[in-house]
Amino acid sequence: MPREKRITYLINLSLIILLFAIITILEAAGIFAGYMMSILRLVTINIILATSLNITVGNLGQITLGHAGFMSIGAYTAGLFAKNIGLAGVPGYLIGLLLAGLFAALFGVAIGVPVLRLRGDYLAIVTLAFGEIIRVLIEYFDFTGGAQGLNGIPRMQNFTVMYFVAALSVALMYSIMTSRHGRAILSIREDEIASESSGINVTFYKTMAFTLSSFFAGIAGAMHAHNIGTIGAGDFGYNRSFDILVMVVLGGMGSFTGAVLSATVLTIVPEMLREFADYRMIIYSLLLIIIMIFRPEGLLGRKEFHITNVINRLKKKFGKSPPKPVSVSPKPDAAEKFDRTDSSSKGRGT
Repeated sequence: MPREKRITYLINLSLIILLFAIITILEAAGIFAGYMMSILRLVTINIILATSLNITVGNLGQITLGHAGFMSIGAYTAGLFAKNIGLAGVPGYLIGLLLAGLFAALFGVAIGVPVLRLRGDYLAIVTLAFGEIIRVLIEYFDFTGGAQGLNGIPRMQNFTVMYFVAALSVALMYSIMTSRHGRAILSIREDEIASESSGINVTFYKTMAFTLSSFFAGIAGAMHAHNIGTIGAGDFGYNRSFDILVMVVLGGMGSFTGAVLSATVLTIVPEMLREFADYRMIIYSLLLIIIMIFRPEGLLGRKEFHITNVINRLKKKFGKSPPKPVSVSPKPDAAEKFDRTDSSSKGRGT
């Protein structure tokens, strides 16, 4: 691994730990009370949802509106596993997250292979229908609790675990999307016909992106189920899919740091406006409209925020540039002078 990349990883890891330490100190000091910590737990869940949808919408370039369906599959998988198997503590919680992600990924493969042959509006409509089918099936079967929902799920509201699960999930998604396979997915977004003519297996990489997105949506759904302890089919309607899509579009389609930023803002701002209960959603909608008018490409567009770029700019601006080397020609010694005068005298025939 190159030295610069190792330094970048160490800086990012240090910033993640520093942010967690700041939140922990504020919580211990009583500044972040129980209500604020509940909002931060929602932030971790929405960050995973936004970045996972960013894989298909931003990196692959395919609009899907059934993300809440994969989230519901993960939520019910983790809830049923926790109620029936009963592994307590963090190990059982992490196993439930993994199972939820795998089960959602299986649905992603089964649906992605036939569905991803469609494009544009047709794909959006089909994925929206898939999400509604999942919601209706959840209400139909008895083992899911039917229309009454699934109750009594063991709660896991440990912010430390949720924070580092979200950080690890985003890091894995970003690493995959910046790898060789991720670049193949990006090439499909730019020009599918040119990618296929270059030897890229378009069907495989489309399915891979869809499956990866479904996997992390299932993990977010499992975190949601353990966070509130009670889930119902109404929690995963098409409105939830639109909310996640708004986070991706606002942050910038294709930017992971933009998705993280927009998920954080769009989770905290509605809660801050609860004092204006009658006008809360009007203010929230106006803010979104204003942002999209003046920044239609999103907060970061397709760019990523790299802390190393900031450090390099600060070095160039405030760092002292090294002095330029002065080239000094060496003085010829006596022997060189004698050789030059001798050769010149021979040339004149003296």
